[in-house]
Amino acid sequence: MVIGTSPWVKCGVSCYHGKVNSSAPLLSPPAQGNHADDPATLLAALRAPVLADLAAVDATIRTELASDVVLVSSIGEYIVAGGGKRLRPLLVVLAARAAGYRGAEHISAAALVEFIHTATLLHDDVVDDSHQRRGRDTANEVFGSTASVLVGDFLYSRAFQMMVRLDRMPIMAILAEATNTIAAGEVLQLMNLRDPGTTEERYFEVIYRKTARLFEAGAEVAAVLAESKPSVRAALAAYGKHLGNAFQLVDDALDYRSDTTERGKNLGDDLAEGKPTLPLIYALQHGTPLQQAIIRQAIEFGGREHLAEVTAAIESTGGLDYTAQLAEDEAQRASAALEGLPGSPYKDALAALARFAVIRNT
Repeated sequence: MVIGTSPWVKCGVSCYHGKVNSSAPLLSPPAQGNHADDPATLLAALRAPVLADLAAVDATIRTELASDVVLVSSIGEYIVAGGGKRLRPLLVVLAARAAGYRGAEHISAAALVEFIHTATLLHDDVVDDSHQRRGRDTANEVFGSTASVLVGDFLYSRAFQMMVRLDRMPIMAILAEATNTIAAGEVLQLMNLRDPGTTEERYFEVIYRKTARLFEAGAEVAAVLAESKPSVRAALAAYGKHLGNAFQLVDDALDYRSDTTERGKNLGDDLAEGKPTLPLIYALQHGTPLQQAIIRQAIEFGGREHLAEVTAAIESTGGLDYTAQLAEDEAQRASAALEGLPGSPYKDALAALARFAVIRNT
């Protein structure tokens, strides 16, 4: 569905009616006056139906981060102060409400999913030797790598304590399997590092395991809490999977086309690590012999010495457009998965969240 002339502030998430607006170019600034494609406006609108739930999630996160070990609390507070979009908790609470859940356990479920995600970030930043995230120093830069890894372990274990309190074996099974999949994905990505022979198939296996699997699990947990019938549970899990894929595809494209100040990361971070993401893989497949040689060398040795030439090759071969189109396809699949759910503001917000995943610029 293409948004018409009505101002976004009057339209809100209900404009989406379960469909993804594909009228605006991905990874490009929104057109002046097109409120529906302004990421910040869209995010605020789709959060509106669950603001009270999100406030409760934030309070739960702070409570569960508390520890009698001072360093754990210090790093926990540093992480919370860093902000972030909290997309995974948002997904959990919206999916639970869209499935008809009217209890309060989705708050704990959303918080523990965020803990699992944050633990992976702490470990990622150590493995990647990252120095900045969201425009500020990473925890490992401030507190050291050892402390960051150990607090990541604390968050994992706290998440499992919270699962036990929910006392639902299906939820424990979903999240235990998801956490193991994520860990395996980290190892798989490590195997792909500095390997110019990485294929699209291997790339998609990594992004599913590292990113999409937790989105999928969060949405499925919401359905379990709502005691949804199997078809709804499968639909929400599929929505989460495709949303996560879209999110990561855009993230990988933004590494080569984004505002460094807004994103809080440097352009070419993936290249510097020798990480063969989809824009690079596509350019390597479709570039000139000279471009292929430059990209291959850049992947094998890492660094940013050839960032300008690599970025030019990605642009000229259409690598970013290709990545953006696949992200759009994934967002469309996410939206289509919602068709069997009853109409509600929460379902509309989930459809809008799929749109946000592909128009965001941070």
